[in-house]
Amino acid sequence: MFSALSDRLEDAFKKLRGLGRISESNITDAMREIRMALLEADVDFNVTKDLLEAVKEAALGQEVLRSVQPGQQIVKIFHDELVKLLGSESTALNLNPPSRILVAGLNGAGKTTTCGKLAFWLKKQGKRPVLVPLDLYRPAAVKQLVVLGKSLEVPVYEPEAGMTDPVKAAERGLKWVAEQGPGVVAIFDTAGRQEVDEALLAELKKVCAIVLPGETLLVADAATGQQAVAVADTFHKAIGLTGLIMTKLDGDARGGAVLSMRRVTGCPVKFMGTGEKVEQLEVFHPDRMAQRILGMGDVVSLVEKAAEEIDEKEAERMAKRFESAEFDFTDYLSQMKMLKRLGPLQGVLGMLPGMGKLKDVIGGADTEKRMKHMEAIVLSMTPKERKTPAILNSSRRKRIAGGSGRPVVEINQLLQQFEMMRQLMKNKGMMGQLMSGMMGGGMPGMPPGMGGKGGMPGMGGRGGFPGGMPPGLGGFTKPKKPKKWKF
Repeated sequence: MFSALSDRLEDAFKKLRGLGRISESNITDAMREIRMALLEADVDFNVTKDLLEAVKEAALGQEVLRSVQPGQQIVKIFHDELVKLLGSESTALNLNPPSRILVAGLNGAGKTTTCGKLAFWLKKQGKRPVLVPLDLYRPAAVKQLVVLGKSLEVPVYEPEAGMTDPVKAAERGLKWVAEQGPGVVAIFDTAGRQEVDEALLAELKKVCAIVLPGETLLVADAATGQQAVAVADTFHKAIGLTGLIMTKLDGDARGGAVLSMRRVTGCPVKFMGTGEKVEQLEVFHPDRMAQRILGMGDVVSLVEKAAEEIDEKEAERMAKRFESAEFDFTDYLSQMKMLKRLGPLQGVLGMLPGMGKLKDVIGGADTEKRMKHMEAIVLSMTPKERKTPAILNSSRRKRIAGGSGRPVVEINQLLQQFEMMRQLMKNKGMMGQLMSGMMGGGMPGMPPGMGGKGGMPGMGGRGGFPGGMPPGLGGFTKPKKPKKWKF
């Protein structure tokens, strides 16, 4: 998401480079392109107009700082105004007793899944969440929440069979919540519709009057588009929203709904969903989102994610293996698993500064596929072969090729690159660089210029892992066709 908007903004900012002063004449064309980029990204027209007026007013007449190009200064001004539009800083959930969260939204926005994600997030914060399903219209909606609750080990209220009145379900659900003891955080999953209608709003008002939630959150699909403003405004006027949760930010949505809904409702975006898994819910940070939109990456979020997902002891063990040049294919698998915990490679690269345009190439489906191929090759080896690759003769390589479904040429390339890697490890200078990327400041296993000086499986940074780069970038390449001899 935001890739198209980021590219258009970058093109607009390029026109201001090399100028000694930002004036009304040389900023007009750039503002026109930025306006088109925002509108194409489904940002509301009035929101776009107000944002550009604020940027233009802040930019006009400013002297360009020495060694700072006008394009860079405009980016800074635009970034600051974007942060203001998005809310300046993240806003915490109101969990003051009685802790009740009511979740609303249209059908298909991901309300029920988001309730499960919220429960998972609260458990990580040391809270005691419980789930109360009030969607009695959608088939299997209650069962979906029950299944989610069991997988998370979170208690779920189950309405009586045949109950069709959400208001009565809310009353009985509240009694059930009280029976769970003090200190619980109750999450109420309400019913939705294909579109906002009076019956839905009247029902939600009655439910809110009974539940008296401390948080009323609207779950909105990032791909909602221009309709987002009307939906958010209607819900806000009806039940008084306290926050927004944007879902499906991992897709190809243009993302304008994030900017529009925040401005129209005045409610902070509190969370964003970045995938289908329960752990793929992130606290919304306006400054970090502004950086992503402008192609600056989000290294802070990436480091926080790595700290949560990567085992420190395992990383230290791997570091010692590198130092002693004892790295083998078992360690390779461990490092691959570390990388997978960070999420899709394309998403990881999108958080790195300057990788906006490369993430579709390096982190695309082709690269993910090749990483799976390399993993399949290693998994087809016996424990002894992983530990001692030197024993892999031609017959063993054929067996591995059959087991992994990959041609022998790829097994040969992987082994050659692996041996080169081991030779590099014996070089103390190279090891110092590799270790600084693994253990210091940088991300484990990231290639140089991408948060560390190590290397990532399948990415092949300086001193990188044996997988190498994807086609055209240093990895597996298709074997050349033999020349046809003419007689």
